[in-house]
Amino acid sequence: MANPRPPDHADTLEVRDRCLCLHAQRAARALARRFDLAFRPLGLTNGQFSLLMALNRPEPPRMGDVANLLAMDRTTLTAALKPLERRGLLAVEPDDSDRRARRLRLTQEGRMLLGEALPIWREEHASLDAQVDAPGLVATLMAVTAAADRGED
Repeated sequence: MANPRPPDHADTLEVRDRCLCLHAQRAARALARRFDLAFRPLGLTNGQFSLLMALNRPEPPRMGDVANLLAMDRTTLTAALKPLERRGLLAVEPDDSDRRARRLRLTQEGRMLLGEALPIWREEHASLDAQVDAPGLVATLMAVTAAADRGED
């Protein structure tokens, strides 16, 4: 880059008004606060709800599959699992076909807690749907994720 110049206030305003990362982060934090508050009576965070829902499958998923779905690295996933495992909401078990791999199984207690949490999630989403085009926003965010994963501008 030839002759870079320090940013001026107009540059700051441009980034403030156009930056996808900034606005996605702000929206994510606002949504996280909203759902954290809604799930608080159950002793759950929004992240824990999403993690438990990711385990709600006919067959216990492998850790790597859950990490990919939640866009987490395995170390972060392992740390997020520990308090849920201590609460008896999930179990980490060896994979029968590959003893080095681990599968994550939702316990009956975990399923029951999700049964309590799901109506809260639905109520919060209904409220959001009345305020914004949530399905359109989800589609846009999925497109942004796909483009970022492909390295497109």
